[in-house]
Amino acid sequence: MAVSAAVSKKHAMIRDTLGDRIFVTGIYLLLWAVLLIVLLPLVYIVAASFSDPQAVIAGDVWFWPVRPTMRGYDAVFKNPKLMTGFYNSFFYLIAGTLVNLVMTLLCAYPLTRKQFGARNVLAALMVFTMYFSGGMVPIYMVVKKLGLIDTRLAMIIPAALSVWNVILCRTYIASVIPEALYESASLDGCSPLRFLIFIVAPLSTPILAVLALYYGVAHWNTYFNALIYLNRTELAPLQIVLREILVLSKIDPAMIADARELAAKQGLTDLLKYSVIVVGSVPVMLIYPFVQKYFVKGVMIGAVKG
Repeated sequence: MAVSAAVSKKHAMIRDTLGDRIFVTGIYLLLWAVLLIVLLPLVYIVAASFSDPQAVIAGDVWFWPVRPTMRGYDAVFKNPKLMTGFYNSFFYLIAGTLVNLVMTLLCAYPLTRKQFGARNVLAALMVFTMYFSGGMVPIYMVVKKLGLIDTRLAMIIPAALSVWNVILCRTYIASVIPEALYESASLDGCSPLRFLIFIVAPLSTPILAVLALYYGVAHWNTYFNALIYLNRTELAPLQIVLREILVLSKIDPAMIADARELAAKQGLTDLLKYSVIVVGSVPVMLIYPFVQKYFVKGVMIGAVKG
């Protein structure tokens, strides 16, 4: 205890140099600047979505709603396709993310096993696909040949795996799970599949939580795949529905002669845009707090160690 107290006292006596204090101050100023750059536009969008349309056009809105109104959200939620879009997006998010995690773990784990002789060749082939692909037309032809056009699987199967996420998961497993653990389990009669399910998967919770966030956000924001693979509106995700709302709300100035009416409709259109941004962003933002405790640990170990 005496030694510990002496060491603590010695560290307490060490003071930062002027250069250290300037460096730390600069880091804090930079972080505050980045925070403001990211946060202020978000605050403005939320404030504008609750403000009177004319106040938005006049530039009176900054970081607090002016003459609060719910007209933008009323216009969005009155669309009969909106709830269908929410349901579809949540389905694609949950089902797609589960498929992604299973596929990623099944691909990443064998690449960590030294007994798998072809792991380096397979890893090189997977990395090759990150830089070269067949393109949109061949992929569409494959999806069509498999009979996935206008089905929910068209939103899940083509995006079932990300090579970059496989690399993160492989690095994490190789860094955290020691070879001795596998040897010990093998001596106890544990099969490779059982080892993967009951040992590797639970110990990989941090990186799986991070990958779930990555995959989930990608599924929630999916737009292009739905645009080219889905024709039926009842299968469309939220992003397609919100796009239709914005397209239908566009104003052609040539069709309106009255300046006041034009300004009123343009103001409502702008208000609708901000409301759509909030509606499309809030669900994903609510997911982050549940995986935040795993985020830093999973990213740092999966991306740095190796």
